Amino acid sequence: MNSVIRAWVNGDLVDTTAPAISAIDHGVTVGDGVFETCKIEAGVPFALTRHFRRLERSASGLGLGPLDLPYVQKGIDAVLSAGEPIAFGRLRFTVTGGRGPLGSDRHTDTELTYVVTAASQARPSRAAHLAVTPWTRNERSAVAGLKTTSYAENVVALAFAHERGAIEAVFANTRGDLCECTGSNIFVVVGEQVCTPPLSSGALAGITRELTIQWCRDAGIPVAEESLSLGVLRTCDEVFITSSLRDVHGVERIDERILPAPGPVTARIAAIFAERAAAEVDP
Repeated sequence: MNSVIRAWVNGDLVDTTAPAISAIDHGVTVGDGVFETCKIEAGVPFALTRHFRRLERSASGLGLGPLDLPYVQKGIDAVLSAGEPIAFGRLRFTVTGGRGPLGSDRHTDTELTYVVTAASQARPSRAAHLAVTPWTRNERSAVAGLKTTSYAENVVALAFAHERGAIEAVFANTRGDLCECTGSNIFVVVGEQVCTPPLSSGALAGITRELTIQWCRDAGIPVAEESLSLGVLRTCDEVFITSSLRDVHGVERIDERILPAPGPVTARIAAIFAERAAAEVDP
């Protein structure tokens, strides 16, 4: 058993250095699969029910399913109990189309492949540096808004960001509007107004995004979901990103522009999120 990453595949804990799925699994050959990533705090996954719901939405949008969520839960229980409790880390569960042809068609009589992994991880840095990519998200894509395993676009964009000293890459969409990052949603603060791109921009419906909007509004902080020009990143007062492992993460730099991180509004929102998340593990 690998001591760093714990893995469960189709009912069994496996060694991550050994073969565990078919060479013709459709998730391998064409990226035909969906997945979720949860934060682990003190051995417990955060917001698991919401992640399950989004997994089902993504699978439905991709034409996979129905999913066996109790089976996924069995895998989660297995990896989380396979060693010492993970103080902070990443839980990922993936479902693929299973064995298939080498092309894009699916075998209709093939069982889905279920994979669950977990590992400890360092906590995020104090503030983030972002780089704007030259590529766009296609808000009219057949898989827009679905969390699929087809992540090559994100791999290329993130490498672009790393080459520039950044930890995340920012996409516009084909209309030139601000969209999202490779694995994070993005918010801007203009004065006292907090704004984030709407889901119609092509952005993923992030779980942390959803909770941030809900908990801000509960606290009397209005959040507007509206189309924003990419140029807003040059003029706004604060920027923060949200994701399962980063929670609310202030941005200190976008390309060559320096920003306060966290700014006062971001700091307040981060404190609200931390308090609410600590009070309820599955909101």
